[in-house]
Amino acid sequence: MSTLSGFCRKIAESPWFNNFILAVILLAGVVVGVQTYGEQVADYKNLLWTLDQIILFIFLVEVIIKMTAEGDRPLRYFRDPWNVFDFSIVAVCYLALLFPEVEGAYVAVFRLARVMRVFRIVRTIPKLRLLVNTLLKSIPSIGYIGILLSVIFYIYATMGVFLFHENDPLHFGNLQLSLLSLFRVVTLEDWTNIMYINMYGCDHAVWGYGPESGCTNPGAYGFGAALYFVSFVLIGTMIVLNLFIGVIMNSMDEAKRDAREEADRLGGIREKTLQEELARISDELDEMKKRIDSIAGRHGKNKR
Repeated sequence: MSTLSGFCRKIAESPWFNNFILAVILLAGVVVGVQTYGEQVADYKNLLWTLDQIILFIFLVEVIIKMTAEGDRPLRYFRDPWNVFDFSIVAVCYLALLFPEVEGAYVAVFRLARVMRVFRIVRTIPKLRLLVNTLLKSIPSIGYIGILLSVIFYIYATMGVFLFHENDPLHFGNLQLSLLSLFRVVTLEDWTNIMYINMYGCDHAVWGYGPESGCTNPGAYGFGAALYFVSFVLIGTMIVLNLFIGVIMNSMDEAKRDAREEADRLGGIREKTLQEELARISDELDEMKKRIDSIAGRHGKNKR
């Protein structure tokens, strides 16, 4: 069993095996993309189905190899969240293959599983895995920034309704419309148009926004509207965006440090294992030498 697990471990850690899996993942992405064309690729339906099954079988073999590489404790394979993700994708795809009636009831779920196989490319390429780990580490801090941004949005959305709901009901008619409009502003999608409507009034011909859009009480808010929108862009886009970037950069440094520590730990384990193996071989050689000396001594006595 140890020989088999060692052989599987060498395969799982070999560059050619990882490059092969990467190529299969890319092929899976191409196959899924081609299948979206429906009737246009109907003549190749059987070929695509065959390729899909071959890809799924290769992923199954990969799971078996990695579980076997764990030796007497194959369940250690599930300690890695990426392994859990890989296993879940394979299990869901085989569930759809073995139970077609289940796939018919949850067709969207199984289609999503086939598409998610492409996401495995993140696990295969170390740099992409580092980016994903960075984002995961950033989630707690990003959550607090999100709370801060939500408070800012709520304050400005409420102010927007009070100030502009009569002049601009299309964008500030109620709280939800105001929140949606501010999201447009914070993404800088033609936000100046909304600002000018409230600076010069909804009846201003230049902006092409008249009573047909719900404007019944035009009003020009001038500098007040400019101050409202410019301050929101500065706070929502410039400051908060820089906070996001700062959190992500800090998390990336932490992820890189964790990756280096993990590499050092694995290197230390491998070095320790190698030293133990060399010590075992040395002990066996010493034992063999003693036996040879003992046999030679008895042989010499017999000659005398």
